[in-house]
Amino acid sequence: MRLTSVFLVLATIGIGAQDGRRSGVELTAMDRTCKPCEDFWRFVNGGWLDGHPIPTARSSWGPSNVLRLQTRERLRGILEAAAKDARLPVDSSTRKMGELYASCMDTAAIDARGLKPIEPDLARIAAIASRADLVSALIGFQKTGRPFGETNGIVIGLFRVTSGSDAKDPERVTARIVERDAAGRTGTSILSLPDRDYYVKDDASSRATREAFIAHATRLLELAGSAHADAERDARTVLTFETAVARSVMTIAQKRDPDSVYHPMQLTELRALAPAFDWAQLLKELGIPESAIVNVSEPELLKRANEQLETVPIDAWKSWLRWRVLKLAAPYLARPLAEEDFRFQEGVLNGVNEAVPRWETCVNIVDRDLTDALGQAYVEKYFPASAKARMTTLVENLREALREELMSSSWMQPATRQQALDKLNALRVEIGYPSKWLGYSEVPINRALYFENVRAAWTAGQRREMERVGKPLDRTRWGMSPPTVNAYSSANLTTVVFPAGILQPPFFDPNVDDAANYGAIGAVIGHEIGHQFDDGGSKYDAKGQLNNWWTEQDRQTFEHRTSCVVDQFNTLDVGGGLRHNGKQVLGEALGDLGGLKIAYKAYRRSLRGKPEPASIDGFTADQRFFIAFARIWGTEMREEAKRLQINTNNHPVARFRAIGTLQNMPEFHRAFGCKEGDAMVRPVGQQCSLW
Repeated sequence: MRLTSVFLVLATIGIGAQDGRRSGVELTAMDRTCKPCEDFWRFVNGGWLDGHPIPTARSSWGPSNVLRLQTRERLRGILEAAAKDARLPVDSSTRKMGELYASCMDTAAIDARGLKPIEPDLARIAAIASRADLVSALIGFQKTGRPFGETNGIVIGLFRVTSGSDAKDPERVTARIVERDAAGRTGTSILSLPDRDYYVKDDASSRATREAFIAHATRLLELAGSAHADAERDARTVLTFETAVARSVMTIAQKRDPDSVYHPMQLTELRALAPAFDWAQLLKELGIPESAIVNVSEPELLKRANEQLETVPIDAWKSWLRWRVLKLAAPYLARPLAEEDFRFQEGVLNGVNEAVPRWETCVNIVDRDLTDALGQAYVEKYFPASAKARMTTLVENLREALREELMSSSWMQPATRQQALDKLNALRVEIGYPSKWLGYSEVPINRALYFENVRAAWTAGQRREMERVGKPLDRTRWGMSPPTVNAYSSANLTTVVFPAGILQPPFFDPNVDDAANYGAIGAVIGHEIGHQFDDGGSKYDAKGQLNNWWTEQDRQTFEHRTSCVVDQFNTLDVGGGLRHNGKQVLGEALGDLGGLKIAYKAYRRSLRGKPEPASIDGFTADQRFFIAFARIWGTEMREEAKRLQINTNNHPVARFRAIGTLQNMPEFHRAFGCKEGDAMVRPVGQQCSLW
């Protein structure tokens, strides 16, 4: 069924008249029994969703999932060929990615090694006899942590040291102390549960998750050799320990404000904030000069870490550290440990009870850990230069459309408008793949040692992060791999990035009508450009500096207009008693709303001086534009996964990215004849608009 789905996306798109381009409308995906003004998401996607229930190994399913699977199948072919090619030079990146893939696929060898890969870490923890030993171990784990999450590693400790462009001096790279990576992804936190609220909320769902966590931690500790009573005791110790830490962690919504996570400090200030930790030794071990500036994202977290160091018994610390080693290592160890990790992470939290095929897991590991090696091979085989050229034209059309929006804004004062235009002009756009590829000659890969391979790749990545500190910013570095079906925006770097992976149908297809491409990839382009001016991005100027470039009156007006979106998402009924946190999803919701508006403006702009396009497959050009937009969000989610996303993610649920955005679009209402009182139309006085 999955392979059929991959090709169904392309096979059922209607054929246009005139120049022979397809309409871009997937006719069989639609549910014509549903009125477009009542539930446009269902109107566009209902037929496809009814015929394609969520596969048992997935937490969600829709066009983007289908495209990701298709892309993963292409990567699988590349990696299987690399793994079989004995002629490749030993130190070549292609050889290394093939051997990493092969080591991941050899589950018999992984199972045979049991706990052996982590025995040195467990022995180090067991040997801790004093607070000095404890601090020394925590410093050591900053260098040799465990990989976890999508693209970033995480260490065993109460914070993570990484690096990044200074928010107020973007050409300078500083060390950073964080709780999780900047994207706020689930799985990259120092905590074992998805977010701080899972520890502190007292609703029935949160309590049930904590009890499930106790059972999970108990089972994993038993698999590592503890008696049941000891394992359960340690599991409860872990929960108590992490609950105390979680109370000091900022909420996801709070972290969206870049001013709230900017606290540059010198060594003396670090010592004053958390004197129980040996900061000089940490900097030395990581190769960071004592004179370096360190940005502490969450000072309250470091204060709590200091309290834990001073007051929590050594044995409790050892129980927690042993647990963290097991938790972060489990996905890369023998089957019983990996399966228990999956049961909780995917089963309890996401509602998934069957793992994806092993090859897919291993493709993901190589894409994460040897990113540029696999990315380079992918774009050489699957990304044509013509796609990059067409995409460049679309991006510039969107840039011009936003320029017109800013110029015609009725509320911006001239000084603010000029600063906004300067920022728009300065915006850098990266398409397809980075201009420079990383090599991996320093990463030792052995196809018999899967765990050590993953650890070596993470350690090399951490070393690169630390080597950047104090050096000029390298703008060629990307935060996503080229095959990724996604895109991103960095306000600090004044850059938007569109990887090759997303430049495929249904997001982008050079053979379909322009209306569909503007409605799909055009909305994505507009979304990412819009992030430069969302609630967080708008605090960075044209140079990428955290700097208030707004007049006081304009900033107040901006925040008043964005509060409309907060109120909307606070009140949208997601089902099952769930509501989004409007402040948490504000940036992404603003990106969707502003992005679709400028994509539509850019499309209409492209038609100037031309006759109105003819209807194709029974739909006008404007209708095809909005259908294409709703189609890219045609994803259904399991209830558990939906709850997890609402609790932990900055993005609204896919269905409401379509519905919530279109409820504010008079252009959409006109295209489909929707009237006030229809579910897809917010009352006129409540419709949100940024510019």
